[in-house]
Amino acid sequence: MTSKVSSPTEQADEAVVGEQRKPPGAKDVRRLDRVIIRFAGDSGDGMQLTGDRFTSETASFGNDLSTLPNFPAEIRAPAGTLPGVSSFQLHFADHDILTPGDAPNVLVAMNPAALKANIADVPRGAEIIVNTDEFNKRAMQKVGYATSPLEDGSLDGYNVHPVPLTTMTVEALKDFELSRKEAERSKNMFALGLLSWMYHRPTEGTEKFLRTKFAKKPDIAAANLAAFRAGWNFGETTEDFAVSYEVAPASTAFPTGTYRNISGNLALSYGLIAASRQADLPLYLGSYPITPASDILHELSKHKNFGVRTFQAEDEIAGIGAALGAAFGGSLAVTTTSGPGVALKSETIGLAVSLELPLLVIDIQRGGPSTGLPTKTEQADLLQAMYGRNGEAPVPIVAPRTPADCFDAAMEAARIALTYRTPVLLLSDGYLANGSEPWRIPETDELPDLRVQFAQGPNHTLDDGTEVFWPYKRDPQTLARPWAVPGTPGLEHRIGGIEKQDGSGNISYDPANHDFMVRTRQAKIDGIDVPDLEVDDPTAGTEAAADTLVLGWGSTYGPITAAVRRLRTAGEHIAQAHLRHLNPFPRNLGAVLGRYDKVVIPEMNLGQLATLVRARYLVDAHSYNQVNGMPFKAEQLATALKEAIDG
Repeated sequence: MTSKVSSPTEQADEAVVGEQRKPPGAKDVRRLDRVIIRFAGDSGDGMQLTGDRFTSETASFGNDLSTLPNFPAEIRAPAGTLPGVSSFQLHFADHDILTPGDAPNVLVAMNPAALKANIADVPRGAEIIVNTDEFNKRAMQKVGYATSPLEDGSLDGYNVHPVPLTTMTVEALKDFELSRKEAERSKNMFALGLLSWMYHRPTEGTEKFLRTKFAKKPDIAAANLAAFRAGWNFGETTEDFAVSYEVAPASTAFPTGTYRNISGNLALSYGLIAASRQADLPLYLGSYPITPASDILHELSKHKNFGVRTFQAEDEIAGIGAALGAAFGGSLAVTTTSGPGVALKSETIGLAVSLELPLLVIDIQRGGPSTGLPTKTEQADLLQAMYGRNGEAPVPIVAPRTPADCFDAAMEAARIALTYRTPVLLLSDGYLANGSEPWRIPETDELPDLRVQFAQGPNHTLDDGTEVFWPYKRDPQTLARPWAVPGTPGLEHRIGGIEKQDGSGNISYDPANHDFMVRTRQAKIDGIDVPDLEVDDPTAGTEAAADTLVLGWGSTYGPITAAVRRLRTAGEHIAQAHLRHLNPFPRNLGAVLGRYDKVVIPEMNLGQLATLVRARYLVDAHSYNQVNGMPFKAEQLATALKEAIDG
């Protein structure tokens, strides 16, 4: 299923200003085709909640959108410091878009730290809304401002709106029986109200959300509602904001259907539930909390009504051990983690390879090594997923490309695991997990049939005529062994980590048997049926055929596609392909690579896919790498790809 249909081009430059209109007695309203907004403040200022609410209202309005939450790893980072800045960027448009945007058109800075941490990304001429109440001498010195940036001329190139957000929020809530500190906490809602007015966002959903969130604290709910409305009214009445903006719904960007805004981790959770229903199997999650994968555990724990059982284990090893036990018992078994947890789970993944049981291992990648950057993104676990186990223990690898695509990737990982009786590694990352976009809710008849047939009785006849059950007698097409549920009469068999005898499953130290089993397990993975790689190349078969292919995997899809569109709009010829299946590779990958003189592989690592491609296909692939904890910017990639074309 495809959740979005791409338009031929994506707008590459600043938001295009269209017509202005001014109803009698009202302010000017300017129509834009897209806007990028970044909310920034202390990690305790509620920037993620503010961005999430603005995103939800934007989704309900019908815009296409893409988001980039960015926050510290600390639960409460030091207030007023650069490391403690939390931000949320939202790109929304009246057409199909692919990324959260390279640079914000609007920055909302709640304090000096937020301004200093983000000003380098803001282009000249953009709007900056600053909370002037926080620009005191101590707060500015804490981040290295010798003089106030609001007064020293350093912001002269920007359209600055000084707003005393804290003071105005406290004033709006003066009739509530709240302390000043409690009232100040609602300043993010004041800012949300102001931005909602500026961009004509709906308000009903946010008001309902606040009433529900604080249902047990009606005074707090009323205060937040009052602050939200005060922000809206301030925008309506102040002369500092002479213009408001409209971004029309993206009515032509999507195929017909019912849509909702969805994050990658939520889409992945829904994909797992849908897979269990399509397989008619209970879903079991054995997991240990780890950023940025914990949201999957949180979400699945809400769905006992769908036969979901969640177990928060005492550590990573216990989590996967319980999941593997559930797989042996006949469940669709899942364990979720990030890179450090994959390292701890590696022996049990190898055991699952040996036992040949279906198990989904979901790795939401983050910056490393070790604890690394828990809240920042990276895609540097590919080689760990491919080879990070002792012995020859091959595992299929699947990678989603967008937040909504996480649903389909979960379904595909389940298909492979159930069909071929193997653990499968799904490689998402923090950018996909926390980012969001519109998702078309599929009809049930669009989902694949994942039902499996458990072993029911003997499947082998001995030389003396005795009928027995052989746990390692394989399907001739898939090489999968039978899945025998414990307690089925006559299907008793040995399990464990020591090598199995082919067929009977008895313990075997025979060298020839071990060689055969190792090669058979590898052949099973190599034989997995995956779709051919599709290439986006408008010039194929023409005299002006492209000689450069950009190949990607995972979350680089959005920035790569946006960069390719920019280059094509500028008249360049370039082809693009994106891998979902990383083990095994699509069978036509070698032929695709052979059609192009140059192959460029952008990755948020130091060249892991490029290493695999060079080794497998002897192609001199060029790596373009970034490991700064942030996704690629489209302009940055377009420049690098243009250099590759011209080189």
